[in-house]
Amino acid sequence: MHNDNINAVLQQLDTVLLGKPHQIKLALTCILAKGHLLIEDLPGMGKTSLSQGLAQTLGLSYQRIQFTSDMLPADILGVSIFDKEQSQFTFHPGPIFRQMILADEINRASPKTQSALLEAMAEQQITVDGKTLPLPQPFFVIATQNPCEQSGTFPLPESQLDRFMMRIAIGYPAPKAELAMLKGQDSTSSERVLPQCLTQLTLQELQTLTQEVSASDSLLQYILALVNASRAESQGSGLSPRASKAILQAAKAWAMIHGRKYLVPEDVQAIFPHVAEHRIRQFSHQQGEALSAKILNKVNPIL
Repeated sequence: MHNDNINAVLQQLDTVLLGKPHQIKLALTCILAKGHLLIEDLPGMGKTSLSQGLAQTLGLSYQRIQFTSDMLPADILGVSIFDKEQSQFTFHPGPIFRQMILADEINRASPKTQSALLEAMAEQQITVDGKTLPLPQPFFVIATQNPCEQSGTFPLPESQLDRFMMRIAIGYPAPKAELAMLKGQDSTSSERVLPQCLTQLTLQELQTLTQEVSASDSLLQYILALVNASRAESQGSGLSPRASKAILQAAKAWAMIHGRKYLVPEDVQAIFPHVAEHRIRQFSHQQGEALSAKILNKVNPIL
C-alpha cells in the first residue's frame, strides 16, 4: 500500500520534471526524512516547478518567497502593526506560515535576512517581538541558489548550509526530455493544478515508517567511518554530528522509497554526496564533489 503511494507521487512528479527521476527521488527522500532541501543550479532548470509540483502532489500549503538584496527579516516572518482601534500591536504573519516554503534565490538576500530562516528550519517555530510562534506542520523549506560565481549573490554561511539535510543539482535535461518539453508534454503550465496523491495523514505515516527502518550496528559504524574520514580529509570543515544524523535519516528514506525496511550500504552511498558535499566544500562545488567521492572510495562498508 505504502509503496503504491510512493510510486504514485514519483510518477506524477515525473510529468513535472521530465527525464530527472533520480533528482525527484532525492527530493522525496529529503521530505520523508523530515529535512530541508537546497537546490543549486542555473536559472530555468526547473527548480521552482519541482517545488510547486511537490507541494501540490503532497497536498501541502505552499508559498514562494523571492529573495532580493533589499529584503528584510520582517518580509519573511511578519510584522507587528499598531491598531489604533484596539490600542495595541497586532501581528500580521509573513509568508513563512505555510507548510512548504520555496526560498527562491536565497543567496541574493543579505546574511541577516538569510538567518531569519535559521530558527524556523531548526525548531519549526519563529520568535517575533519576544513571542514564540509555532509553524504549520509538516514544515519544509526548499531553497534554490544560483551559482555563487553569478553577480549579486551572497554565499550562504556554514551554519545555514548545515541546516539543509540535502543538496541536489538538476542539470540540463536530456535532448529527448527537452524535446518533449517543447512539445508541451510536461505539467509545468501555471494554469494546471496537479491532483493530490497523498493525504497529510499518509505523509506522516510514511515519515514514521521511515524512522522505523532498521540499521545494523555495522551500518552505523560505516556511517561513522565516512564522517570521520570527512573530518580527516577536509582540514577542519568535516561533517558535524548533525550531518551524521542526516546521513542516517536520508539513507532510511532512500531505503523506504525502494521498498526496504532495513538499510544496506548502497542506501548510504546513494545519498552521501547529497548530504555531505555542501557541508565539506570550502571554495567550490567541485571541491565538495571531489572530497565526497574520495571518502566513498576510501571507506569500505563494514560487514
